[in-house]
Amino acid sequence: MTTAPATAPTTVFTTMDSPLGPLLLSGVRAADGSFALSAVTAPGQKGALAAPAAHWEPDAEALVPAVAQLTAYFAGERTTFDLPLAPVGTPFRQQVWAALDDIPYGTTLTYGQLADAAGHSPRAVRAVGGAVGANPLLIVRPCHRVMGANGSLTGFAAGIDAKRWLLAHESGDRLF
Repeated sequence: MTTAPATAPTTVFTTMDSPLGPLLLSGVRAADGSFALSAVTAPGQKGALAAPAAHWEPDAEALVPAVAQLTAYFAGERTTFDLPLAPVGTPFRQQVWAALDDIPYGTTLTYGQLADAAGHSPRAVRAVGGAVGANPLLIVRPCHRVMGANGSLTGFAAGIDAKRWLLAHESGDRLF
């Protein structure tokens, strides 16, 4: 008796307008129709694709929940996200990214504090910073809420202006 090979997940994408410019959203659609968001990228984002890969399929319908939640976030109507996620990364990065989810809307913490929250020594701050910089789910996993030890606006893959805008948006202070 032979069984049919399992169908590999399909990477799908859509784009949406945002105050940061057009965002590229991508995710994986399984053979059973389930879907999980794997990336949200902004224009000019360091280390991210600027356009969909050739083998990705457009599927705005699969990404409707993500677009709706991001739209509500930008409108000031949403402070958290409730989406199935499937970012690709090492176990260390996954641990750091999960710790990002616990940073409350409108607040910030330092890379050292994030290291501690992720269960690592503050001496792991450089590795934690690397994981934060590799976060594939901008905004949804709030890496913009992580600051330098002295409270400075340190690196953000989508640029410091985007980080400044996101923090101002969350604080209600458009002059941040």
